[in-house]
Amino acid sequence: MDLSFTAIADDQSGEHWQRLFRRLWPAYRNWYLRDGHLARPSYLACRRALEKHMPEFVEQWAQRVELAGGGDVAARFLSLWCPPAYDNACSQAVWPGAEPLLVRNYDYSTKYFDRVILRTDWGGHRVLGTSDCLIGLVDGINDAGLAVSLTFGGRRAVGEGFGVPIVLRYVLETCSNAPEAAKVLARIPTHMAYNVTALDVDGRRATVHMAPDRTAQITAAAVATNHQPGDDHRDHIYQSQTIERERYLLNRLMLHEETQERFIAAFLRPPLFSLAYERERGTLYTAALWPSRRQISYRWPHSAWTLSVDHFEAGVRAVHYPKERMVVGAR
Repeated sequence: MDLSFTAIADDQSGEHWQRLFRRLWPAYRNWYLRDGHLARPSYLACRRALEKHMPEFVEQWAQRVELAGGGDVAARFLSLWCPPAYDNACSQAVWPGAEPLLVRNYDYSTKYFDRVILRTDWGGHRVLGTSDCLIGLVDGINDAGLAVSLTFGGRRAVGEGFGVPIVLRYVLETCSNAPEAAKVLARIPTHMAYNVTALDVDGRRATVHMAPDRTAQITAAAVATNHQPGDDHRDHIYQSQTIERERYLLNRLMLHEETQERFIAAFLRPPLFSLAYERERGTLYTAALWPSRRQISYRWPHSAWTLSVDHFEAGVRAVHYPKERMVVGAR
């Protein structure tokens, strides 16, 4: 399997984002309306939700809506208020060494993956991250040295709330450190269960377990896979091997000789690296996020691409994915 990743820089003019919207909107529109127009909230409900929970982001949302042509469906979609249900797998962990480092695997369907890395300057912080739903991010870092990443929480409950990618965007646009991020993550409702880890330039970290049907939990957990404290969802645990991946990462955190590169390399092989592409749970990339460097290094078994908030270079990278299990890097 081969995929192409595109890195794009967008400023307040929005010209590059507008071209991206035109390219991806037909597929996203079909996904958003898959259950019909009436299954999604009205424009007024979406705007009110943003005004209540993310007031600082309303202007940026309105600008994206205008760039998208001002249509009703596009405006509702770009709010990510009560979108269709979806889930992924993913693993993430904070390296225990002196320099703050957050590493994650993104396991998801190739059919619904933007394959776009966005560096934006929309009026808040300058932000670099992996695009999702055009306005959101599944991981990223800002110019204050705050890094965030998400995993699916494993719980099947669906309720009234935002799709978590726009929450990550909002956090990176408005927050400067992990404690601030944790407070924001804990107060904003999400439509499904997610675990979000935040790490800042001073090494402070927080993992917030979010869900639509119970109060968010703020923890100092260094590892997050696809379950939440106290849960026993055996079907999803079996399918995603979330317990096995969590235990593997916790064991690695105890290795005194663990270096940054050894730790990153561990994400490029089983049990963290998944080849379940036919089941829409294959690993699409590994990302190493360095708050102090304000950099993200995207890794694959045979290639790497490092991008910076401060010195960003747009481009395209073709990635080849293996068909068979392999061992990559150090033990």
